[in-house]
Amino acid sequence: MATAILTLEALNEATSPSFVEMLQGIYEHSPWIAQRAAAMRPFTSLEALKWALCQVVRDASPEEQLGLIRAHPELAGKAMVRNALTAESTDEQSRAGLTQCSSEEFARLQDLNAAYNAKFGWPFILAVRGPRGLGLTRQQIIDTFARRLHGHPDFERAECLRNIHRIAEIRLHEKLGHVPELGNRVWDWAEALAVHSDPGFRENGQLTVTYLTQAHQACAQQLAQWMRECGFDEVDIDAVGNVVGIYHGQDRQAPRLLTGSHFDTVRNGGKYDGRLGVLVPMACVQALHAKAQRLPFGIEVVAFSEEEGQRYKATFLGSGALTGDFNPAWLEQTDAQGVSMEQAMRDAGLPATLTAVRALRRDPAQYRGFVEVHIEQGPVLNELDLPLGVVTSINGSVRFLCEVTGMASHAGTTPMDRRRDAAAAVAELILYVERRAAAVPDVVGTVGMLEVPSGSINVVPGRCKFSLDLRATTNEARDALAQDVTAEFERICARRGLHHSMERTLAVPAAPSHPAWQTRWEAAVTSLGLPVFRMPSGAGHDAMKLHEIMPQAMLFVRGLNAGISHNPLESITQDDADLCVRAFQHLLQQLSTAS
Repeated sequence: MATAILTLEALNEATSPSFVEMLQGIYEHSPWIAQRAAAMRPFTSLEALKWALCQVVRDASPEEQLGLIRAHPELAGKAMVRNALTAESTDEQSRAGLTQCSSEEFARLQDLNAAYNAKFGWPFILAVRGPRGLGLTRQQIIDTFARRLHGHPDFERAECLRNIHRIAEIRLHEKLGHVPELGNRVWDWAEALAVHSDPGFRENGQLTVTYLTQAHQACAQQLAQWMRECGFDEVDIDAVGNVVGIYHGQDRQAPRLLTGSHFDTVRNGGKYDGRLGVLVPMACVQALHAKAQRLPFGIEVVAFSEEEGQRYKATFLGSGALTGDFNPAWLEQTDAQGVSMEQAMRDAGLPATLTAVRALRRDPAQYRGFVEVHIEQGPVLNELDLPLGVVTSINGSVRFLCEVTGMASHAGTTPMDRRRDAAAAVAELILYVERRAAAVPDVVGTVGMLEVPSGSINVVPGRCKFSLDLRATTNEARDALAQDVTAEFERICARRGLHHSMERTLAVPAAPSHPAWQTRWEAAVTSLGLPVFRMPSGAGHDAMKLHEIMPQAMLFVRGLNAGISHNPLESITQDDADLCVRAFQHLLQQLSTAS
């Protein structure tokens, strides 16, 4: 849709009425948003303007927010049929093909519209231009509509507002002629890399890439090819399958910046977990190479071959090889098909020797530090309408596999006061874990696996097996949680006359961000005109392995769909990807100035 190109300078200098007129149509039939944002000028960047508009809506009354939602038309609804949409909505629904619906699709959308309005009392809002801005397909729109119809009203109301902000973002970019070229590149790379998936998942349109499968090797080759095209001076696939690209600095002897993340996935996972942290610095190197620019230091980008521990029980294998943390027993592990890791390495053309693996250990004196860009994998940034967050610490964690043994007995003939119910004891403990973890900020506890072996509907459970995952921002908080949970477990079992066991299977220390590197990320976010939001990471990352030998810090980017990750719904916008690249570029600039 052709529009006049505005400038941020013109918006800052305009009178309040002119400012509102210039932003007409950004928010559907809601000029009050621009009216209130006008008082917040001047805006130092486009991101600052978008943040201000979001803040106006966040600060509005619930009635005003609901009015904003209701100002939007239904998708393929009555307004579209009678050509009563705004020019902006007409363009968006047309690009998504909603004006060319089949009779079956149109009928389905009408049914969904009616059901949604009946349940929530407002129209379904979806940014039909999608995360890339090119438009969702009609089937994607219908699938999203059907999924969100089952949501909670409070969440769905907030999700409608988030989609309204995304609609406004795209419209604003078109008014200002802004094209997020760096973000488009990263988003398109992620999409292209996702065509490679393991058998059994690929056929169903699912993304699964586990260590050294054919899909995994195809990803490695693709990343290596892109690195060469970006202008990296050296590109190699090392002895554990990591893809390593080096872009030399002016002084090849100067300590390099190390960065990267993993490219393997969980089963039926998402396209951005890990991979974003490889693609963002690749885009930075490509931009440097295009300008024939060399920094005072080199940049080493590592696409780690394994972090998820899906095919073999060897989590952080890729980054662990760089820190010297590679367990020789891993080579003898076998996967579900009986293939050992050593054999998988040989089949992939790797040397499969401890000598070759141990040679990968990095000398920390040759590096300035490690930084990693990562999707948040949670809802916090998404709920705050913030695209970026600065990580303060990666949570330490401890995991247990536990079992309770009581007495299996007849469900009908065993009185309630004479039961030795193993499952009831675990249920009691689960509720304690929930209360205890919630009592301390940034502490979490999860029972993710729960099983009654040989259970029957008419038998009091005699055994119950379960897992415990306890995490906190500091080792002290993690250990205190584990101590309290263990003590409560013992008390519950003693009171109920049950036996119990706990096997600790993992203990990972917390990895606080290095203060100087965290400050650099904060300065990068500020340079974009965005507020700095500091947050811990509840998930593990390759950065926590590199933390063992050098300073590290991470930058988070928000995810769509409530920030869900390890899931096909995992998603980001190309605009947020663009911000990641620009923040990384600013960090490089800071390091260059300080060199």
